[in-house]
Amino acid sequence: MGAALVEYPDLPGERALLRLSDPVMRRIVGEIQSPYYGPGREALERCYDKVQAYRIVSHAGFDIPETFLGDSQKLPPAPFVVKPRRGSDSIGVHIASDVGQSKRNVDHLVQARIIGHEVTIALFRDQVGVPFRILVPPGEIYSFSSKYLFRPGRLPLQDEALRDRARRIGQALGVDWAARVDFIVEEKSKRAYFLECDAAPLVGRDSAWAASFLAGGVDRKRQLEWLVS
Repeated sequence: MGAALVEYPDLPGERALLRLSDPVMRRIVGEIQSPYYGPGREALERCYDKVQAYRIVSHAGFDIPETFLGDSQKLPPAPFVVKPRRGSDSIGVHIASDVGQSKRNVDHLVQARIIGHEVTIALFRDQVGVPFRILVPPGEIYSFSSKYLFRPGRLPLQDEALRDRARRIGQALGVDWAARVDFIVEEKSKRAYFLECDAAPLVGRDSAWAASFLAGGVDRKRQLEWLVS
């Protein structure tokens, strides 16, 4: 994805929010001049590298899918999930029965496939939104195109345990601005497995982040005040 400057006319004062592709965002955060409103460099780095994020989240006591580097001799039973090690938004994530030669390296991950439903929860520092179940069929990938081009329905959930889990994962990863934590809840066991934390999510009016907080009673004006605080 390319870089984009996203302006919201209803922001307090004459301010704008910057939304860039993940690689550009990582570079710009280290160079941008103040005032800057957005995620800190350290939080971006921890969440951007899934190996680091999984290590931190697992050490904090939360479930993650069984995960191997793409060049590992040991792999989970096929079919499994292959994904880039770095990045967010489910770019490059797919289900496969073998690891192609171009992905047999430390820049890709192979994960056990968990059949269940995906849940996303918005964070803003220590504030937590309402969990939303993503209405894709169990076993299907909630892909980039599903997230941003052909959006499935979303169902709000009253699940305080999952909200608390998202909050504590955000704390473990050092989330310091807006973020979105994604889980997959296994169909049979009902266990929630951490998938990723997007530390620079889309925050527009129609985004999952905005919907999660709106369902929790945080109106758009208050959301925008948060984003530039």
